[in-house]
Amino acid sequence: MSSKTNAVRILDQLHISYSLLTYEVSEEDLSAVHVAETAGIPLEQLYKTLVLKGSSDPYLVAVIPANAQLNLKKLAKVSGNKNCELIAMKDLLAVTGYIRGGCSPIGMKKVFPTFIEEMASLEQTISVSAGKRGLQILLNPSDLGTVINARFTDISD
Repeated sequence: MSSKTNAVRILDQLHISYSLLTYEVSEEDLSAVHVAETAGIPLEQLYKTLVLKGSSDPYLVAVIPANAQLNLKKLAKVSGNKNCELIAMKDLLAVTGYIRGGCSPIGMKKVFPTFIEEMASLEQTISVSAGKRGLQILLNPSDLGTVINARFTDISD
């Protein structure tokens, strides 16, 4: 199994320091909580990538801790949208190039406005999907923010 996903190739090209962690995938449970438990990553360090539609932005991305809930009102406000909602799962691959359980904030088909929960900046290392199920990237949150041109802000409950 090659671990050279788009996300990994981008980090390599930019000379960003990271490490990869593989874990056993359960088709029955693709939740971030399950990934954290299986991979042995603390919940507050594992970040899930959510893709949404906004009232004025066609798509936007939120990166939040596995143990948090996205606050749609906060995200709409900071992104300049009247409202926003998660896209339909069936649209995820077409929009991002990634599948559920393997959606990385790095290397999507297009660059979308991206917001990372500000708590990430308190961590030395966070984990995000590497772009396929069973593979996580561990990296410094500020490096992630730089690579995906994201804004750190309060978007979760």
